[in-house]
Amino acid sequence: MAYNVLMIASTSFFSDYGNHVRIWEETRALQRRGHRLVLASYHNGDDMPGLDIRRSWDVPWIKRAVVGSSRHKLYLDVGLAWRALRVALKLRPSMIHAHTHEAAAIGLPLRQLLGVPLILDYQGSMTSEMLDHGFLSRSSRLYRPVHGLEQTLNRAADAIMTSTHNAAAQLRATGVVPTEHIHAVPDGVDTERFRPYDGSAAWAAQRAELRAQLGIPTDRRIIVYIGLLAPYQGTNLLIETARMLCARRPEVHFLIMGHPDPQSYRRYAESLGVAGNVTLPGRIIYRDLHSYLALGDVAVAPKMSLTEGNGKIANYMAMGLPTVAFATPVAREILGDTGLYAQMGSAEDLAARLEQALDDRELAGRLGAAARRRAVAEFSWERAARTIEAIYAEAHARRKAPREQAIAPSRRVGRHGE
Repeated sequence: MAYNVLMIASTSFFSDYGNHVRIWEETRALQRRGHRLVLASYHNGDDMPGLDIRRSWDVPWIKRAVVGSSRHKLYLDVGLAWRALRVALKLRPSMIHAHTHEAAAIGLPLRQLLGVPLILDYQGSMTSEMLDHGFLSRSSRLYRPVHGLEQTLNRAADAIMTSTHNAAAQLRATGVVPTEHIHAVPDGVDTERFRPYDGSAAWAAQRAELRAQLGIPTDRRIIVYIGLLAPYQGTNLLIETARMLCARRPEVHFLIMGHPDPQSYRRYAESLGVAGNVTLPGRIIYRDLHSYLALGDVAVAPKMSLTEGNGKIANYMAMGLPTVAFATPVAREILGDTGLYAQMGSAEDLAARLEQALDDRELAGRLGAAARRRAVAEFSWERAARTIEAIYAEAHARRKAPREQAIAPSRRVGRHGE
């Protein structure tokens, strides 16, 4: 069955980071399988080829992407709700697919209006994200209402898709959501585009040119990072790690890619005396990301959140890069035994594990090759799309069954009264 899907994304789609990549790759994979998708999103963000994006009303004082928790989302979501309502009335979707809890809150009345399933694409706990971003504290009077709203939205969804098995297990443990409504759909990766450096002349020339553009000396060994720049992502700690490691290994260079506000992190690197060993180029266009990752000898994933996904790791793995991450349940789930793990929150241990990956080239090569094999075997977006189709079908069948049961008795009464 081909579905007519209204996706709702309470974010500035597209903006070249994890959740946006998941949305983009899911839509592409579902479209390839014959489904129609329309995406309702904020007023700003990049348009993407082949995707029908309907944007909310313009907010002229907000130009750059709104990342994470923000007071601006209070009115941005009002505008998005209006756009989603208008699109829903015209499109008459057979499925509503909400990315994040805020989008689910917009989708819930539309589900009631149209009588179609609501799927929550769960990127992590809304309350935990607010805590991670410092937008909320456990002592705040708002903590319990926000947490209660999250639980209500979890219960209301016809199905929940989590980006990790760890998140699915945490949801099941709460007992709030029926187990059969929870499905893990791990982040995937395009293993044709994200592939190991092959040493070809053309690729070698491209690498040399890109390294020169970034101003990285040719004798440096490069540790790469891609993602949002924020304390909960481990960015501050990563630059502290650079200070420790480069003090004893001056040939090491950190290429820390992402946004927002790379300038503040450049100043931080300068204050620690490692500006010459740290490059922060800012936002990297997703279609070019593989070229930048190919500069790396080692990849690092220092994310501090215990609840969110970590899709960058699959990209590292597909590139065949030995990867060092903090020992979180999510990192272990994705990397398995193909990664090196540092003690959570320890810059000293992170520096030690990175140094191990740089020094032991045999180990690094073995881990990188194993990670590539794992990515190819387990993290395909086509595989994810087939799983999503099955979730759609199951949710559709559950929503359809009560209506048929309600109709059946009335038909029997009609026959007996004849």
